[in-house]
Order: sequence, then structure tokens, then C-alpha cells
Amino acid sequence: MTMLTLTPPRDYRLARDVCSYGYFLLAPNRWSIEQQTLTRALLVGGKSVGVVISQRGATAARGDGAPLRCEFDRDLSGTDRAEARAQIERMLRLDEDAAQIRAFHRVDPRWKKSGRGRLFRSPTLFEDVLKTVTSCNVTWPGTVHMNRRLVEVLGKESPGGVRSFPDPATIAEAAPLLLRERCRVGYRDRRIVELGAIFASKDRTLGAIEDPGTSDEDVHEILLGLPGVGPYAAANIMQLLGRYSRLPLDTESVRHGRTVLGFRGGSKQVMLRVKRHFAPFGDQAFRSYWFEMWTHYESIHGPAHTWDRDSTGSAFTAAKLNAAIKKLRATGASRSVSQAAKRAKTARAGRR
Repeated sequence: MTMLTLTPPRDYRLARDVCSYGYFLLAPNRWSIEQQTLTRALLVGGKSVGVVISQRGATAARGDGAPLRCEFDRDLSGTDRAEARAQIERMLRLDEDAAQIRAFHRVDPRWKKSGRGRLFRSPTLFEDVLKTVTSCNVTWPGTVHMNRRLVEVLGKESPGGVRSFPDPATIAEAAPLLLRERCRVGYRDRRIVELGAIFASKDRTLGAIEDPGTSDEDVHEILLGLPGVGPYAAANIMQLLGRYSRLPLDTESVRHGRTVLGFRGGSKQVMLRVKRHFAPFGDQAFRSYWFEMWTHYESIHGPAHTWDRDSTGSAFTAAKLNAAIKKLRATGASRSVSQAAKRAKTARAGRR
């Protein structure tokens, strides 16, 4: 079996930087609370290979920069090793070095002590796009279920029994009815098939999306031209590309505006105020917004590195979040919420 050792940026911490965005809870990703490792399958050379990623001696609180150990469940050729390395580096955001994270902390110093800055994503743009499309107009448990079924029904099994996320060609060849009935993707069925066909064809415009030389405006316009991608999805895919100036605003943004920031009014009014609130953070707006929201989730559910995909994933519903927020307020534990709002106001004022 092949084993790779990767040298991450000197401030990299696996538990913190993997458990930083909700996609770490979506299949085929599996975070082990006990081992503090990430397991999943990758598609390398057209075949599935399982990988377990660990950072020896590191925890959620220490171990910055320790080597990452990647153990695969089959032997990889030199070409396959290079492809696997590239996918893992993308997924873990190893392309964002310590200097880039320090630059974010200068914009928003609230996250300097914790070292937060990197956001977990998928090993490929295609998987990120589909995970985003399956997160629109649905509860989080629904997103969890759709991705699990896509992997179970259409993923390829590795020698170790781990299934991959389906590749574009497999999705393109799938019948929309199969996606609707067996993967429970609902109205997204045809759009997902169309996305598979576009990525399988390796359309030239896809290269422009991941090209750092393409402007944010042009990337946004290209994304809006993809099936099933509206303003929310486009903004979210952009942050997954490392373009953090836009906010993917939705009902969770409204909840955050009301609960943490204390905004009042209708949903559209609160959403507009949230957008204006984070505008002074400029090209780091999303990271400031997201980590503020993420730490609020952690105040309810505990540290993210202790979340289980199947149990905690099902807890992110509007009813359960609202109930948890009411409980925090009743016990006086919501003080941290108001303090977070004050810190955000101070940090925002410092950007003006």
C-alpha cells in the first residue's frame, strides 16, 4: 500500500482546519472523533482509492505544522501519487500558506488566537459544485442525505470498501429518474445530470473558473451560467475557490443577523444589513462572516472536531437551532453571543 507524507504550512492544524466548514460532514468524508483522522475515497486514474489522513502528535489545540500522513488502501503509480497529492492539497487548502492566513488576521484579528482561516473543501471543483447545488433550498439533513445517497448509488468502491463521490461521466450517464428516486435529489435531477455532462466534456470555460487570473466578476458570471447555480450557489462556490469577497446569503444569514448581531426587521431587511455589516472586511468578508457563524454553531453543539457526521449532521435544522438558542438565552449562556457581536463591531470599525 502507498503512503504519502505531506508537509503542510507551518500553522496548519488538521482537526481545526478540516472541521471548519460543513462539507467535512458530507459523504464520502468521514471524520473520526476518536482518532482525529479524515477518511474518504478519491478517484485517481479513474479508480477509487481510500485514504486516511492523520497528523501525528497534533490535536485541535496544538501541533501546528506537523507532517500529514496519507495512507492509501492500494498501491499508486507515480502519476497516481501526483494526482492524489493534488486532490488532497486542494481539499485541505494547503495552497494557503501561513502568510495568507496572517493577512486575514490583520483584517479581522478576532481569529488570530485560534488560528482560524482555512475552510475545508472538496478534492475537485465538480464535487464542490454538486455539494453546493444539493445544499440549496433544503434543510441541512436533506443535504447530508442527498450526498450520502449519491455516494452509495453512484460512487466507486475502493479496495478497502470506501466509496468515492461519483465522477462527472457517471453523473452525466445517470437517468434523472434514478437521481430523483434513489438519491432523493428532487427537482435538481436534470440539472445535476447537465452539470455532469458539462464537466465530463471538460468545457474550456471550466478552466477559467479555477484560473487565478480570471477576475471575480468573470468567475461569478460563468458560475451563474451553470445549471442549478443561482446567486447563493455562485457566491458559495467562489469562497470554495478562495475568492472571499461575496457572501452566500440565505435563511441562516438571517438567523445569524437576528441572533448574533441583533438585527431586527423582515428577512430581506436583515439579509441586507448582514451584507452591509461585513462589507468593510472587503475581500475577506466571507471568512469573517463564516467563522463568526461557525463559532456560534460550536457554542450550541460543541467544538466541531467532536461532531459526528450522522448524529450532529441531523441536528442542524431550523427547529433544533432555534430551540438551542432559546435554551442558551434561558440559562444566560447567550452572553457570548452579544460579546461576539461587540467584537465584530469593533473589528468592522477598524476596517473603515
